[in-house]
Amino acid sequence: MLDEYSIPVILKLIDKFSGESRVYCIAMLFIQYSKQSNMGSPELSEIFNHFLKQSIILKNREALRPDYVPENLPHRDEQIRKLGWILAPVLKGSRCSNMFIYGKPGTGKTAVTRFVLQHLSAKSSEIDAPLGVSYINCRVAGSEYRVLSMLSQSVKVPVPFTGISTAEVFERFKQGLKAMGGILITVLDEVDMLVKASGDKLLYELTRVNETSPTGKIVLIGISNDLNFKDLLDPRVLSSLSEEEIVFHPYTADDLYDILLERAKIALVPDGVTEGALRLCAALAAAEHGDARRALDLLRVAGELAEREGGKAITEEYIRKAQWKIEHDRVTEVLRTLPLHQRLVLYSVYYTQQSNPKQSLTGDIYETYERICKKAGLEPLTQRRVSGLLNELDAMGIVHSKLVNLGRHGRSKRVRLSIPTEQVQNLLKEEVRLSGL
Repeated sequence: MLDEYSIPVILKLIDKFSGESRVYCIAMLFIQYSKQSNMGSPELSEIFNHFLKQSIILKNREALRPDYVPENLPHRDEQIRKLGWILAPVLKGSRCSNMFIYGKPGTGKTAVTRFVLQHLSAKSSEIDAPLGVSYINCRVAGSEYRVLSMLSQSVKVPVPFTGISTAEVFERFKQGLKAMGGILITVLDEVDMLVKASGDKLLYELTRVNETSPTGKIVLIGISNDLNFKDLLDPRVLSSLSEEEIVFHPYTADDLYDILLERAKIALVPDGVTEGALRLCAALAAAEHGDARRALDLLRVAGELAEREGGKAITEEYIRKAQWKIEHDRVTEVLRTLPLHQRLVLYSVYYTQQSNPKQSLTGDIYETYERICKKAGLEPLTQRRVSGLLNELDAMGIVHSKLVNLGRHGRSKRVRLSIPTEQVQNLLKEEVRLSGL
């Protein structure tokens, strides 16, 4: 039975097809839905008809996703070779060094690690060498329990979602590792998120597992976007985890152009993007610390916009539109994840600016904040704390503060929104407790 929930899932699966196969699948989905609903949704029919008639630009969207690992990774040969040499001893049953990989977001750390481990796993299967690989994103896992649970699953030890202690899960993992034999290579991506949330106790215990495991051994690969992350680690953990280090430097605009050119051959139809669009996409991403993920997102979103508008290829105009859309979506996501009182402070800036655009001083904002808290039935924070929240919003680029001299009244800050008021209005609509404001 097709419904509003199943259709997006099916469409996502269809995205993996390309060319005529993709068009055929879309047509079959449309026909099935039409039969089921007796053509009861003219709007949906119009969307499907438009899609079937339009030219296809994105033949393989997955190739523009951050988790896609291509067969070729331009400008990362040095890092691939170094990682390959470090890991090579495991093919002869010897435990290699633990390692720490760091660099700014979008510099290819995860892609290179996955790329090398895919080839290493294939080689180990070819020569029948006992080897296991476990990849864990610590931001997604979120806790020590979940990390240990995923490690246990990688050595064929089932662990319930909840109900037992972390110490018990760790003990089960160690027993499973001994029973497995061989070597387990464990990638802890965004390991800094685990340490910031739970400390480095688990890392320390994992680096000591091999001392009590006569058969199965574990190799740790820590990946971090935080260049100062090592300062958070106990010296004993740091010395064990950072036996080898690999640094990933940001891509240049020319590097990003080469990456986009390679991906475009896989993801787009021939002549699906202009050279000017690729150059612009690379330049915009290079301006943001050489982030390849940013470049790929721009190209993918631009392709989706071009398809919807019936374009024949991705041009510079679509890259500009995609840039605006991504920025808009990013700010919206940041706003939604702000803590409650920080959102209330933001609303206070908005209301104060609306009622008195020339003033909007911190004192006025705090008075508005107190009234909003009273309306919501909340206890207001102190003026000092609200001032700190305003500074945090300023640091995130959501508001802009400027110190002004008020003469005999001293000095204060004038605070203005740095984002479109429509975004704050849309967020306010989602606040049920403030619906009467």
